[in-house]
Amino acid sequence: MRAVLDHLVIAAHTLEQGAAYVEGLLGVPLSPGGRHLRMGTHNRLLGLGEGVYLEVIALDPEGADPGRPRWFGLDNPRLQAELRESPRLIHWVARADDLRAAVAAVPELGRVHRMSRGDLEWDITVPDDGALLEGGLVPTLIAWGDTPHPTTRLPDVGCRLRRLWGSHPHPERVRARLGALGLGLELEPSDRTELRAELETPAGLRAF
Repeated sequence: MRAVLDHLVIAAHTLEQGAAYVEGLLGVPLSPGGRHLRMGTHNRLLGLGEGVYLEVIALDPEGADPGRPRWFGLDNPRLQAELRESPRLIHWVARADDLRAAVAAVPELGRVHRMSRGDLEWDITVPDDGALLEGGLVPTLIAWGDTPHPTTRLPDVGCRLRRLWGSHPHPERVRARLGALGLGLELEPSDRTELRAELETPAGLRAF
């Protein structure tokens, strides 16, 4: 099984709030995304080069109730209260060539679901409770199959990911789960669980 970074996930209370936050910080415009009908969310995107992108995601006020917990822990009242104050980087998604093998290795990833947005379709792991594994430090896994990768449709606005790292009270536990997926992440011991990213932009280095 092989897996590599696919995209970063910035959650927001509203999509407009999240777009304003990211565009203000990075100094570049986001591209339109679309609606995730099965999850009741919508997004906007930013290409980071080398097959990596950034996603700003929020609950879709016009979306239907999915009848199950949404992905990325977005139904969590505590998270939504925090997002009202400010959007933030909550998670990362890794592209994998065998999702079922990954779920067998780390069952907490959840089940493999078929999803779509516009003319894009993909398979993705989602826990039944929608919660983020290890506070978002263990990624959701995605497989795009025959669908063109979203980065092939995004303009190059001069942003690149330079560093992705995290902190956790038990980093060795996180490393073990990442290792089972063939992934690594720079981790620091801390009482606070947090994912951080540093980006190079036309205006200089910026961090989430």
